[in-house]
Amino acid sequence: MTEWEKIIQLTYFGNNFKENNMGNQTQKRKDRSSLTKFAWLSVAAAVTTIIMKSVAYLLTGSVGLLSDAVESIVNLLGALMALGMLTIAARPADDEHAFGHTKAEYFASTVEGVLILIAAIGIGYTAIERILNPKPLEQVGIGLVVSILASVVNFIVARILMKAGKENNSITLEADSQHLMTDVWTSAGVISGIGLIAITGWERLDPIVALVVAVNIVWTGIGLVRRSVDGLMDIALPEQEQAAIEVVMQRYREKEVQFHALRTRQAASQRFVSVHMLVPGNWSVHDAHHVAEDFEGEIRAVLSGTIISTHIEPVEDHISMDDIHEL
Repeated sequence: MTEWEKIIQLTYFGNNFKENNMGNQTQKRKDRSSLTKFAWLSVAAAVTTIIMKSVAYLLTGSVGLLSDAVESIVNLLGALMALGMLTIAARPADDEHAFGHTKAEYFASTVEGVLILIAAIGIGYTAIERILNPKPLEQVGIGLVVSILASVVNFIVARILMKAGKENNSITLEADSQHLMTDVWTSAGVISGIGLIAITGWERLDPIVALVVAVNIVWTGIGLVRRSVDGLMDIALPEQEQAAIEVVMQRYREKEVQFHALRTRQAASQRFVSVHMLVPGNWSVHDAHHVAEDFEGEIRAVLSGTIISTHIEPVEDHISMDDIHEL
């Protein structure tokens, strides 16, 4: 196959990628706006569990169940924040936000992380007070049943949110899912503590379990905040995604194309890639442009929704590699 035939083949391949990608981008915008239904599901779950856990606390007087109910209120605030930010993130790019609004999702996950930390402080304070002033529990059996049912609701919704978050690359839904799973683990710890109190009669075990749960919640909250800050600081794409880019670049190296100044970043569901392509100097602008288009199309094929920018340079020119923008 001649070099010209290769270029024609690459051009045809790339045009197909571009046509498919346009359709994918339209579908992507529709899918992003539909994610709010999962946030509404989280709101409904939070309201339901607040009522159930409050009833459980009123029946038993357990500080552990009280901390559980407080965290459900935090879940509700987080779900409402997620709903608002997912609505904003789904908006298309405009004159003031040329790269879209996807980073709004990081605000939701940051707030959820902070709310988790605040809840942990509140739980810890209440638990310490109850350690100093223990109080006997009442109607333990009924309270546990209500709390278990509430945990089942949270677990089911958390799994749904996590699946949707991973499928749609939404850090907001993943954060909300982790928040709900934190609530599930909180409830599991509280329920275990109350059960042991019923067996041993040691009343201080209830607030001690609440303290352990608070520490676990702190760890989850810190993780969410750290991940959100990384996103706001334009952290590079994950290693496996950069490896996928390298596979595509290797195919083009076999076609006399070289690369340098590769940069990547993540903005919630949106990926950004920029790279310099070094091509033979005797290639026409038309040929080099089409090869670059093909390369971009292949990147979008392996990393859906990626915004990629390429800069064409002649491979023979020494200043091509001596780029002032090179890190």
